[in-house]
Amino acid sequence: MSPTRSIAASAFFLALVCTSPTPGAELDPGRLAGIRPRMQQFVDAGEIAGAVTLVARHDRVAGLEAVGWQDLEAKRPMRTDSIFRIASMTKPITAVGIMILVDEGKLSVEDAVEKHLPEFRGMKLAAGRSKEGATLKEPARPIAVRDLLTHTSGMPGGLPPALADLYARRDHTLAEAVGQFARRSLEFEPGTKWAYCNVGIDTLGRIIEVVSGRPYEAFLAERVFQPLGMVDTCFYPTAGQRDRLAVTYNLKEGKLVASQGEIIGLPWGAKYPIPAGGLYSTARDLAKLYQMMLQRGSLGGKRILTPASVAVMTRPQTGNLTAGFTGGMAFGFGWAVVQSPQGVTAMLSRGSFGHGGAFGTQGWIDPDKDLIMVLMIQRLGLPNADASDMRRQLQSIAAGALGD
Repeated sequence: MSPTRSIAASAFFLALVCTSPTPGAELDPGRLAGIRPRMQQFVDAGEIAGAVTLVARHDRVAGLEAVGWQDLEAKRPMRTDSIFRIASMTKPITAVGIMILVDEGKLSVEDAVEKHLPEFRGMKLAAGRSKEGATLKEPARPIAVRDLLTHTSGMPGGLPPALADLYARRDHTLAEAVGQFARRSLEFEPGTKWAYCNVGIDTLGRIIEVVSGRPYEAFLAERVFQPLGMVDTCFYPTAGQRDRLAVTYNLKEGKLVASQGEIIGLPWGAKYPIPAGGLYSTARDLAKLYQMMLQRGSLGGKRILTPASVAVMTRPQTGNLTAGFTGGMAFGFGWAVVQSPQGVTAMLSRGSFGHGGAFGTQGWIDPDKDLIMVLMIQRLGLPNADASDMRRQLQSIAAGALGD
């Protein structure tokens, strides 16, 4: 195919994902139709206020559904373009930003973090603790960028005491906060253990700022969101976008109660973008990002990553370490990767990758099936079994729509 024809074909796909859903080849519309009533059952049971689901295959959105309420109290129906806090689904997008800089030769995943952030020089390892305090020693090696990407850095996963309310107040810059992260001791030798680490991903956001010379939020907007046409993906929603924000709920005394400020504070007037979990987005926007990953780094004639970077990001990078929150998982660079399909991933192929968020959102990509599945809900305190059931139902119906 000539370059001109290739660009035209990519532009045709981008038009498809930006307009109304088109049945995907080999996906049974009758089976996909089962997603809506199943999600409605979760709404009717009072487990969630509403949901948006998306299934895409072969460069096309095959199913896009909205059920329930965007705002339960105001009786504002959920819309297919409702905007959600995607929380930790931000993490792989931060990793995309890092890999753009790797592609440009501006950093390497093998670089020591201290090469780009000098405040990390001289970090110590807590070798033991007693009533008198921690015994510190030199780690065998400094933290590398790859350790941050794979949650194997040894950095404490939570915020330091002096910044315990950082995610709620969002009153410091990345430079200010990450400088304090660097003053803490490591909990284990870098690369020897997997431990989910929000501050490690936030540190990646600061590396993006330093290496690119651009604010972290601006870099992602300019290099990822704008080229992909992700018009509703941002850290700080505009006044116009606020009308489409889905309300976050918690369950109290058997009733869904609005709970907007827990875990992550609202972004009005915020200084801190939270690279580990601060993004807002829609199902359609995320489908564009995921399709870019499926198409080896490009979409609509716009190349975001090289094929080599997509490949390295989405293959296991954690070796024999126990990683992830469910069995059979590994971690790539920013993405959770299915090594052995089982349980909630039983219907996915080996090598599927994705991520979830604290408010119940989920996005998974199955390259073998060329299948994208997105679940958007806003619910705090959802038991893992219930959250897994919603995800399992969506993925099972979507995979089942491929037929025998």
